Amino acid sequence: MEEVNYLFTTPIKYYKKYKKKIHDSNIRIKVIGRRDRVSKEFLDVINDIEENTKNHTGITLTLCIDYGSQNEITTAVKEIANKVKNGLIDINDINEELISNHLFTKDLPPLDLLIRTSGEYRISNYLLWQMAYSEFYFTDVLWPDFNKKELIKALISFQSRNRRFGGLKNDNK
Repeated sequence: MEEVNYLFTTPIKYYKKYKKKIHDSNIRIKVIGRRDRVSKEFLDVINDIEENTKNHTGITLTLCIDYGSQNEITTAVKEIANKVKNGLIDINDINEELISNHLFTKDLPPLDLLIRTSGEYRISNYLLWQMAYSEFYFTDVLWPDFNKKELIKALISFQSRNRRFGGLKNDNK
């Protein structure tokens, strides 16, 4: 319980400390996950961050709070099934794009790089649909210690990749 409390209070402290810097940046911040199980104070911080960075045009930083990919996909399937049931769409209209448009990440760019910290080599129910053509970066560094230097290492590794998106190797990189 102490770890969960830490995870749900620490972002509030950081946001209060760095609010101006975050708002002055060109980073768009998006939070996905179950908002119905976080405190009102945390939800207010989430809403404030998203509102104040929604027009930023730099990178998009997505924070997953109380997020599980299986829950996300189940929620999307239920929404689509309800639309079929109510005659809003035909069952034959269901395709990859329609499913993507019902996920928590529907208004986010494609996932290019997934950074997995803590020396783990598992996905952990994380962005299962979205990572279809993503590059992975694994590091032994624990999340609280993942800093700018570590991010630069991940980005350098990403830049050296030959992204094929399911196609053949591109030698004209």
